[in-house]
Amino acid sequence: MRTSVLLPLSFCFLFLLDLNFANAGQLTVLDGKGKPLQHAVIELINEPVEAIANDVAVMDQINKQFVPFILTIQKGQLVNFPNSDDIRHHVYSFSAVKPFELKLYAGTPNQPLKFENAGVVVLGCNIHDSMVGYIYIADDKQVLVSDANGLVTLPNSTKQVTVWHPYQDNDIDSRQTVQIVNTMAPMSVTIKTTYPAPRNTFGERFGQHE
Repeated sequence: MRTSVLLPLSFCFLFLLDLNFANAGQLTVLDGKGKPLQHAVIELINEPVEAIANDVAVMDQINKQFVPFILTIQKGQLVNFPNSDDIRHHVYSFSAVKPFELKLYAGTPNQPLKFENAGVVVLGCNIHDSMVGYIYIADDKQVLVSDANGLVTLPNSTKQVTVWHPYQDNDIDSRQTVQIVNTMAPMSVTIKTTYPAPRNTFGERFGQHE
């Protein structure tokens, strides 16, 4: 017999816990069409990190893409922005959590940037409009990111999580809180998403060298 628990709608998200979906201890994230959703960030509310990460995280630029697409860090952590391409980039963010600008450059900036506040930072390149990336800054909590199969493995002690995805239908800063009734029971979460249309750069549109 299949048992499902439908959680209340909040921020226009639909979260469905399906207790007969995956292996025990796993949470599967699906989009609105039932397909596995990669790059969903799961923040474990009752699982604080033991210490603030002192290592410098890296958001690289490779083949005119931010790599990784989503970088997860902790509040107060430093991030470096090397440019591994043979062309220059102009990295910026207008996000209230951390507005900044790294003007046209090659190589690696002299100093990393510190991200003091929890939240989501959307990255762009002022030269290559098709470049979009994200930095998810956790509030001193453990975070997991769903793989290509939409899977994350939850610790047995997990009681509550928040779920976020860059393509979620609601506001980019919205996160839905989900109560975990039983981590030994497999679960799935469905997030209504809208996939963005491809973004072209000026040069790609008009055949100019960048």
